[in-house]
Amino acid sequence: MKLQELIQNLHRYEVSSRENPDITSLAMDSRKTKKGSLFFGIKGYTVDGHDFAFEAVENGAVAIISERMLDVNVPVIVVPDTTRAMAILADVFYGQPTHKLKLIGVTGTNGKTTTTHIIEAICQHHQLKTGMIGTIYMKIGNQAFPVKNTTPDALTLQKSFQQMIENDVDTVVMEVSSHALHMGRVHGCDFDVAVLTNLTQDHLDYHHTMQEYQFAKSLLFSSLGNIYNQKKPKFAVLNSDDPSSEFFKRATAAQVLTYGIKQKSDIMAKNVVTSAKGTTFDLVYDNKVIPIHLKLVGKFSVYNVLAAISACYVSNIPMSTIIPVIESVTGVPGRFEVIEGGQDFTVIVDYAHTPDSLENVLKATKQLSDKNIYCIIGCGGDRDRSKRPLMAAVAVNYANKAVFTSDNPRSEDPEQIFSDMRAGVLDRNYEVVEDRRNAIYKVISEAEKGDVVLIAGKGHETYQLIGDRTIEFDDRKVALEAIHSKISS
Repeated sequence: MKLQELIQNLHRYEVSSRENPDITSLAMDSRKTKKGSLFFGIKGYTVDGHDFAFEAVENGAVAIISERMLDVNVPVIVVPDTTRAMAILADVFYGQPTHKLKLIGVTGTNGKTTTTHIIEAICQHHQLKTGMIGTIYMKIGNQAFPVKNTTPDALTLQKSFQQMIENDVDTVVMEVSSHALHMGRVHGCDFDVAVLTNLTQDHLDYHHTMQEYQFAKSLLFSSLGNIYNQKKPKFAVLNSDDPSSEFFKRATAAQVLTYGIKQKSDIMAKNVVTSAKGTTFDLVYDNKVIPIHLKLVGKFSVYNVLAAISACYVSNIPMSTIIPVIESVTGVPGRFEVIEGGQDFTVIVDYAHTPDSLENVLKATKQLSDKNIYCIIGCGGDRDRSKRPLMAAVAVNYANKAVFTSDNPRSEDPEQIFSDMRAGVLDRNYEVVEDRRNAIYKVISEAEKGDVVLIAGKGHETYQLIGDRTIEFDDRKVALEAIHSKISS
């Protein structure tokens, strides 16, 4: 595509030159720029991409999108906001791929990953070819690729959508984070279904208040648009048991489908019974009642399943397809994942890293045993400090013994993190073991027959961020090593 043809899609811009080179790729990282690239100077939190424009030109960039004029020997297009311009031009450059896809976005504090995986499984069972973007990976069909963020930047997203179309994908389900919504990463994405799992405290280091956090989430629902297109109808799927659901209902012009357990909803779970063997409930919709038997444990799993059912139901997938899938799902990596190494006690790894999610998971562990519950938990450094005492309080309230340890301390002193956690528990039953490996080994060595050990906070993650280092660390592998060590000793 020619440069001048591409930038005509922008309303306001100033050009340093009328040169019209061929644009063969888009880049926002000078290290990934190549011959024929259009480079975007994006201001980040720690670095300013404008400072790398000269390096981008050296690597082959033939034009620069910038917020200020730059002294480089290629055309510079000055725009008010490079992030917004990047989303527009990426959408156009890659052929507006989401216009050709069924795009389901799932947002909320907890449950996004599990919900998207269940939706994916249902769609595949319905003979749809799926793409998925989320916390664990991006998938095209059954092929997985690593991701840096839960919701990637606009360039990565639009390029990925184009690749999905080239691979005959027709339905994409993706996690949509509040950061991505606030930063405009999903500008240009034509969502067909927007799903809310829940809204509880998280990311206040970034959003500062729950009101701002809620507003960021609402951008997904307002992005469904203000018109009704019979060929591409839009739906908002809301958890009616969440107090924020009315706010999100007001934020969208789309048709709304509700789900829940307590409040009257379009799709409901009644008579919920949870146990160590799974969960049963009556699925109620359209004056029908269908008994459901899940392999998943806990009431929080029922909410995730209801969200997935609702998203697929408004996507015209029949219940006769949906129900066999939800009853067969066994779980998602790092989400209430049972680690089995031949021990006579239960070890669970879960991503729970908010007070609400930790409480839900600990409640579910009590369904597994009437013996001791151990909880290993830490809090991330350089992140929301206000939730640390809340996390600690939940751990000591629901577990017989809580062990506070390092999560991803990043640049923060672990002792400061522990000090914030201690503020929520006073003299309650807990212990601090800073080294996460030592904490896991210690608790597993103490666990007795019938006990439950919950290792929370990192789930599927395979690393720890300590200072400026990224260290290989997987709770699941370390737990298995500790189990084997105990059995063999």
